[in-house]
Amino acid sequence: MPGSPSAAAAPSPSPASTRPVRVPDLRALKERGERLVMLTAYDGVTARIFDEQGVDLLLVGDSIGDNMLGHRNTIPVTVDEMVVATRSVARATKRALVVADLPFGSYEASPAQAHATSVRLLKEGGANAVKLEGGRHVTEQVRLLTRSGIPVVGHLGLTPQAENILGGKRVQGRGEDAADALLADAVALADAGAVALVLEMVPAPLAARVTARLAIPTIGIGAGAGCDGQVLVWLDMAGMADWAPRFSRRFGEVGAALAEATRAYGAAVRNGSFPGPEHTYGE
Repeated sequence: MPGSPSAAAAPSPSPASTRPVRVPDLRALKERGERLVMLTAYDGVTARIFDEQGVDLLLVGDSIGDNMLGHRNTIPVTVDEMVVATRSVARATKRALVVADLPFGSYEASPAQAHATSVRLLKEGGANAVKLEGGRHVTEQVRLLTRSGIPVVGHLGLTPQAENILGGKRVQGRGEDAADALLADAVALADAGAVALVLEMVPAPLAARVTARLAIPTIGIGAGAGCDGQVLVWLDMAGMADWAPRFSRRFGEVGAALAEATRAYGAAVRNGSFPGPEHTYGE
C-alpha cells in the first residue's frame, strides 16, 4: 500500500543513474509522483540507445509482429521469436527493467502454460518481468507466476491479442458498466500480484480512476495524462512508422533521416565518390 516501509525504502534511480531499475522502484516512483517512462524495443541497437537515455522500462512487445515482422497484427508472433527479441534487448540493457510480452496462445489455457512460457522468457531471453493481456480470467496465471518469483505486468483496455473479438482497435471502457468491469479487472490483477498495469485506449477519466484506486503504477498508451507513466511503440515515437495512432506523438523524424542517408549513400555509390581513397586499403 502507499506509504508502506518496504515500498518507501526502495530509492528510485534518476535518468542519469546507471543503477538498474528494480520491481520495488516502480511502486516507489508512483508514491513519489514520479512518472515512469516506457518504450518498446525489439533489438539490441535501439535498446542500448533507449537505456542510455534513461528509459525506465523496455517492453519487448508482441507488437514486433506488426511493426517489425510484417504481420497485420500481433497474433502470429511465436514464443521463439519473443525469446530471440528479448535476448537481444536484455543483452544491450544495463539499467532499464526489461518486460517481455507473453504472445497469443502461450498463456491463456492454464497457469501451467503461462508459467512454462514465462520461464523461457526469463531463462533464455533474460527478461526481468513478463506482460500478459486480460483481467479476472487470468488472475490464476498471475498468482502462479508471482509465487514463482516472476514479476507480472497486466494489460487492460484495448488488448490487441483479442482484436478479433473486439472488432478492431476501439476504445474500451466507455459507459458505466464497461468502466466498472475494467476497474474490477484492474483491482483483481493487483490483488493477484501484478506489479504494474498497462492501460491502452481507455477514456482518460477512467484511467485516472483506476490509477487512483491501485497501489501499483499504471502505464498509459492512449489513456491520458492521469496514469503513472506512459509507453509508446518506439517507431511511432521516433517518426519511423508510415502511420501512427491518434494517441501517439512523433518526437523525431528518424524515418526521414534514414531515408535521406540511404539516398545519399546510393548517389555516392552510383557516381563513384564512395568509396574514396580514405576508405580504401593499400597493398
